[in-house]
Amino acid sequence: MLETEPDLSVFSQIDFTNGAVAAVSGGSDSTALLLLIKDHLDRSAPATKLLAVTIDHNLRPGSAAEAQAVARLCAARGIAHRIMVWSGRKPSTGLPAAAREARYRLLAEAAQAEGIGLILTGHTADDQAETVLMRHARQEGPREAGRGLAGMAPATLYDWRIWIARPLLGTRRAALREVLRRANVGWAEDPTNDDEAFERPRIRAALADDNGAQRVADAVALAARAAVEREQLGHRAAALIRGFASRPADGLIRLDPGFATAGDEPAAVYALRILLATVGGVAFLPDQARSEALLDRLRAAPFCATLSRTVVDARRAGIFLRRETRNLPPAAPAVDDALWDGRRRITLGDEPGAFLIAPLGAARAAKREIAEDGTPPSLVRAALAAEPALWRSSGLLGESLSPVQDSPALPRMAACPVVAPFARFLPSFDLAPAGTVAALIGAPLLPATPFSGHTAG
Repeated sequence: MLETEPDLSVFSQIDFTNGAVAAVSGGSDSTALLLLIKDHLDRSAPATKLLAVTIDHNLRPGSAAEAQAVARLCAARGIAHRIMVWSGRKPSTGLPAAAREARYRLLAEAAQAEGIGLILTGHTADDQAETVLMRHARQEGPREAGRGLAGMAPATLYDWRIWIARPLLGTRRAALREVLRRANVGWAEDPTNDDEAFERPRIRAALADDNGAQRVADAVALAARAAVEREQLGHRAAALIRGFASRPADGLIRLDPGFATAGDEPAAVYALRILLATVGGVAFLPDQARSEALLDRLRAAPFCATLSRTVVDARRAGIFLRRETRNLPPAAPAVDDALWDGRRRITLGDEPGAFLIAPLGAARAAKREIAEDGTPPSLVRAALAAEPALWRSSGLLGESLSPVQDSPALPRMAACPVVAPFARFLPSFDLAPAGTVAALIGAPLLPATPFSGHTAG
């Protein structure tokens, strides 16, 4: 059931202990969100830090004035406010996606500057319906449809650090505009929302007919069902990973041969896709059909194949996954907080000097002593050869970044593994498999979810 009045109880389910950033564009949805949050906090936790942030995408002549209008509204109501500007050249294609990426990056920067780990956005049931219908139109097959049809998650972990919560996904835009009318607060209309050169405005226009309300309700209901299925699939995939996967060495994952015959093919394919993307450092899950074909081959004779930059080496000793040695990053200056090869987040700390990061390489990996644990030494060395090593111009600082991070001489340096397909955006639907893979590869633990009484995974 969609809310004709905003459900204020949803704010009571959010943990505001460490404050919140409200993303406020000046449009009706985000402006109403700000007023509702302010009212909730004034009644329940008036000392809570609340920061409104407006992103000026610098794409229209009136965007700066709209940001200033939000600033005046916040000043009148005693709300801290900050304007962040997306500067620099804008892409000639893919502008909506680029603007979205810039928006979340700037919101996260503002939140981190204030020590806040929670961002709230004003996405509504209308936005959810539009998202589901767009993904439905793009879907290439029924087996892949479920993930996309879940729509936007109630919360998404950004950059494995900051939660983005969407408390109004069950509320129609019309209800939020009524909140603003009663408060005698106006809002800005973004003309790009009506520009049917873009996909979302076309879907929005199609939902404006007499049957629009029912179509929105149907799409949101479809999203709810798909979300439940996606979460259940994720829990089953996580159970398979816990039961059959191990990490015999950095950069090497072993699957017990029983993984391929465990009896839950959809979960096994999903688990395999996440592991392949993680080992290969790829931001997107590999193709569903190719992953299904790969799982079928894992049930047969030993073989070796590559998918999503990951070598799959099936032997009697197990099924081994490692990063292929092609297209590894060349030696380059180490950059703090950068993702190396999509697989490691680099932390330089306060260490002085210029460092280079490059793969360890086969020659140096061949000199490593390999523990006798049943894992073929050749596979361990092949995996280590693709792992990052730290260099100065004078030579190698360490055989890999793993020993360097434990070195008393360089105590703050590290190259932490990341769960590649979820490193940037982790929907709350996928917490179970993401958390399980993080534990498997030694990635940092997930931060607690923004919902009171719940923990990540």
